[in-house]
Parts: sequence; C-alpha cells; structure tokens
Amino acid sequence: MKFIIIGLGNFGFSLAEKLAQLGNEVIGVDREIEKIENIKDKITHAICMDCKNQEVVKNLPLKDTDVVVVCIGEDEGANLLTTALLKKLNVGRLVSRSVSPIHETILEAMGVTEIVRPEEEASERWAKKLTNTGLIDTFELTNLYSINEIKVPKRFVGKTIQEVGFNKNYNVIVLSLMKSVREKNFLGINKSTTQFKVQGIATDEMILHEDEIMVVYGHNNDIKNLLKE
Repeated sequence: MKFIIIGLGNFGFSLAEKLAQLGNEVIGVDREIEKIENIKDKITHAICMDCKNQEVVKNLPLKDTDVVVVCIGEDEGANLLTTALLKKLNVGRLVSRSVSPIHETILEAMGVTEIVRPEEEASERWAKKLTNTGLIDTFELTNLYSINEIKVPKRFVGKTIQEVGFNKNYNVIVLSLMKSVREKNFLGINKSTTQFKVQGIATDEMILHEDEIMVVYGHNNDIKNLLKE
C-alpha cells in the first residue's frame, strides 16, 4: 500500500517508520528540514513542505495514494487547515490526529470519519495493563469488545483449550497462542524487550504452557472475569 504521512513528530515518525518496515511505500512530509533528514533513509520519500498551502499540497501524489494520515499534533490550527485542504481535494481515505476533545469535534464537523488519538489510546491501554494482572496488550474493537493478549493463567497450564472450555465457561474465544522468545543483542546479552512467535490459529487440541500468551476475543467484562478468577 502507499501512504502519505504529514507531520513527522514522535507519532508521525514512528508510524511512518513502522509502515515502511511492513513493506509499504511511505511518503513523509514535514515543514522542518531536520525531521526530514532524520527519516529520509527509513522511508520511501521524505519531502519538506508546509501543507497549509493548497497549491503545495496539490503537488503530492494524492490520487495514487491509498491512505493520507495527518499526524500534526503540536499545532492544532495547522492540523485542521491541512485536513480541510485534503478533504477539499477529495482524498480517498483520510485519517487525522486529534489532540483534544474540541479538536476532535471540529474534525467530526468537517466530515472526517477516521480520527486517531495516540495519547488517549495509549493511556487506555496502559491503564488496563497496569490494573489487570496477566494482561499484556489490548486492542479495542468497540467500547464493549476487544482483542487481548494475556498470559496463560497457572490454573490452565497443561490443559488443552477444549478442556478449559473458554467459549462455554468464560464466553471468550481463543484466537491464537504466542510463545515468548528472548533475543540477544550483538554482545550476547538478552534484549530488554521480549519477542513473540505466533503458534498459528488456535485449535481445541492445543496444550497451554506457562510461557505462552493467549490472544483472546470477547466482551471486556468477560475478559476481566477471566483474568480475575
């Protein structure tokens, strides 16, 4: 896929870099040359321009791009003006960043249907991780349902997925299992971050091990009950 990321602050830089690592064509845009220099070797193209100018924005390959993401966060006015110009140019898929409730309200009034809230979303994920023992990560699908990565509870170790009866007894579905793998750096020291190897689509016959992570889907309350029990 082809992406244009406008605004290369912490969020925009990280998003552009990750998308490029996944094999996508990524064009990064920012008005500060220093940010362009920092990212130019990590993505497909890096362009220094001020996207508040309509004539300048028109020079971007908008028609050939799958998704345009406005990641400007430090200047709400620049974010809104850039988003408005892109809406006017009928961008196929437009995603814009929100940094405050009123900012989000204005974006909604402009007809932007995909709004990203990195700070709020990150704080919600961390709040859940810090208050729910065993929760590794979470992805909200709606306000009520989510996909979660949780450590295999000790009471399930050695049992198969069928024996535990996740769907019947807990009203959640196990989608997959992941095994933790500790990688070493060039000095032979374990890295601080743990990598996970996906074991494939979960089947009833899979045996749960202590060092594994379950990827489960369900209602948030049901997943909380599973973690608490």
